[in-house]
Amino acid sequence: MLNEPYPLSDKQIRFYRENGFVKLKDVIEPDVLKEYGAEITRKVKELNTLHLPMEERDTYQKAFLQVMNIWRESAVVEEFVRSKRLAGIAAALMGTETARLYHDQALYKEPSGGITPWHADQFYWPVTSDKTVTAWIPLQKTPLEMGPLAFSNKSQNFTFGRDLPISNDSEEKIQQALAEQNFTLTEEPFELGEVSFHAGWTFHRAGANTTDSPREVMTIIYMDGEMRMKEPSNENEKMDAKSWCPGVKPGEIIDSPINPVLYP
Repeated sequence: MLNEPYPLSDKQIRFYRENGFVKLKDVIEPDVLKEYGAEITRKVKELNTLHLPMEERDTYQKAFLQVMNIWRESAVVEEFVRSKRLAGIAAALMGTETARLYHDQALYKEPSGGITPWHADQFYWPVTSDKTVTAWIPLQKTPLEMGPLAFSNKSQNFTFGRDLPISNDSEEKIQQALAEQNFTLTEEPFELGEVSFHAGWTFHRAGANTTDSPREVMTIIYMDGEMRMKEPSNENEKMDAKSWCPGVKPGEIIDSPINPVLYP
């Protein structure tokens, strides 16, 4: 089913383009999530390098355990990340003919894990257009107490705060700016099999995990298959260019060996 088309409606596409995100139900069947989720969790435990006690971590480290490009470490995870079902949704939402992988990342918010501060993902990406989208895929039902992703509706065109990395500073300043603009907040539980897709410049955050179970989430970041690299404008973009787009120079299509086209 990972390669079967998802019946995406025109209404859902319009909602995404107006609000900068969309939540879609029944994208992945529970038994499929269970099978691939077990392997993703196994690799997160194996590859995670953050072992500090929670009280010794900074805000970013408290937010989640972060493991990237797991698809390169597991053939099973590669099957999941190469899903044409997910990539097809991404292409339709972006309005592009093709969808290329930027990278994947697991985001596991441990019990007692802190908030994920307000931010926009594309601050980190050395890309030339806004044709980017992230699929946020919970591997379990995710109630509010676990810290599901929350979105600032219609914030994808709001430019204040785009220069702020994830931090206490971004949480405070972006929260205030969004409130002054009267942007509404969508903060809802995720059902099992429900997946959200948000644009690269959409502001989002997540609450703390106050449960006794980890909030296990896999994400896949897509970009237009014709996306070109820009000259990096901050240190984070420089690191991303080196790590996730190896060998690609500014002005070139991001067609490195680790950025395959996933759709069609």
